[in-house]
Order: sequence, then C-alpha cells, then structure tokens
Amino acid sequence: MAMDVVDYEVKGSEMQYVEVELDPGEAAIGEAGSMMYMDAAIAMDTVFGDGSAGQGGFLGKLLGAGKRLVTGESLFTTVYTNNGSGKQRVAFAAPYPGKIIAMDLRQLGGTLICQRDAFLCAARGVSLGIALQRKLSTGFFGGEGFIMQKLEGEGLAFVHAGGTIAKRELQPGQTLLVDTGCVVAYTQSISFEIQYVGKIKTALFGGEGLFFARITGPGTVWLQSLPFSRLASRVFAAAPQTGGGRTGESALGGLLPAGGLLGGVLGGDDE
Repeated sequence: MAMDVVDYEVKGSEMQYVEVELDPGEAAIGEAGSMMYMDAAIAMDTVFGDGSAGQGGFLGKLLGAGKRLVTGESLFTTVYTNNGSGKQRVAFAAPYPGKIIAMDLRQLGGTLICQRDAFLCAARGVSLGIALQRKLSTGFFGGEGFIMQKLEGEGLAFVHAGGTIAKRELQPGQTLLVDTGCVVAYTQSISFEIQYVGKIKTALFGGEGLFFARITGPGTVWLQSLPFSRLASRVFAAAPQTGGGRTGESALGGLLPAGGLLGGVLGGDDE
C-alpha cells in the first residue's frame, strides 16, 4: 500500500494533541477513541485490524486484528479519509498528560518498536504488528516490556508518552538500565533484555521492582518520565478505600456517612 505523506502540527504542552492535514484522497489511521475533531469533508471508516491489512483479504484482516488483540488494543481501527476537494484536518488527542512524538519511519529504518499503549495515530500505509521479546527471561520477567507494538512502513507515526520525553542515542555496545515501564520506543537495532537488580534488599524495599530493562546500542531509544501504570498506581493509592456500610459522600467531602447525620435520623438509624 502506498504511503500517504501528511503535514501535521503538535499543539499544547501537558495535554497535547496532533492536528494532521490531509490532501484530497489522503487518509490517516487512529487508535480507537483518540479522535478529537475533524473537518466536515473527512469520512470515518472503522475497519477490522490495523487499517493496512485490507490488501490481504479476510485472512490479512484477521491477522492484523489478532496482532492488535495480543497487544491489548482494540480489534478495530478508524481510518479518516479526505473526500473533499481541498485540504482537510483531523486531530487526535493524547489520553493522559505527556508528550506526542512524531516518528518518521523512513528515517528510522522502516521499523519502530514501542510500548503497547504508545501508538496514537499514523499516516495510511503504516502497519501495526507485535514484537515479542525473544529471550525467555524477558518473557517471564519483562512485565510491560514483553509484548510490544511494531510499527512498520515509510510514513509518519505518532507516539504518545507520559510526562517528559528523553531521547538517547546509544553507540555500539553502550548500555542503559531503565525501569521497564519507562521505555516508550526504540529502533530495531537496539538490544532489549531484562536484568535483575542484583540485591534482595534493593529488590524488596527499593520501590523500583525486581528487574531493569537492559538496553544496548547501537540505536535510538525514547524514554518517558511518567509511565501510565505508575500514574494509575499513585492515583489508586491516594483514593479513599471504603469498606462496608454506607459509602456515599456528603457535602463535607466524605467526612460524614451517606446522607449525613440528618439522613441517618430520618432513616431511623437511631432506633
């Protein structure tokens, strides 16, 4: 499938979105639920798979959908096509605070490996697949880094990451130890392995987990300062954990039980 060459602009700071400009006949593919707005002449079409597997018939579509299911994504992808006579725009929003990175696959050797929830949208023609780590130890202990997405093609793909982005260019043999959740994406030439932290005390009480991602060059790796899993765990830990009985909150922010003292009296709880 021919690659569409699209123009784009990333807008915002903490909660970013990317606006993609499509010429007549051009199209972009987006992750389910990522569309923010679009011009009226753009047509939406939800397809089975990743939007690039249609050339392989039903078997190709089934394979593309299966790959996305394994990576935890939706079975369906939405294709946005410009059916008008002039330029049209469609925007895709990030799902949580962070940054959107434009990846030119042509300049990255045609392949990019990224975290399962990192893909946001791409120009039509970019193929979404899976990248399974080959080493058994990585499979058992890799956690978030075991099953990753593989973006292939020669067009633009947009990847989202949490917090601040760090881009590192690794020389041959140069190694970086990273928390597995902080790895956003890396080029195919990078070697990705899992390494034990080395000390029982550090593993149990250090708060960083039992394993690191050991990333060795040559190649490029993108890191995020705030993985979504870390953000979710902090939110869950800070949320009030309610037990049995009445769980509704009063106007005093939950200091009183459901309905407050007056509700308890009217309900007969004082008997």
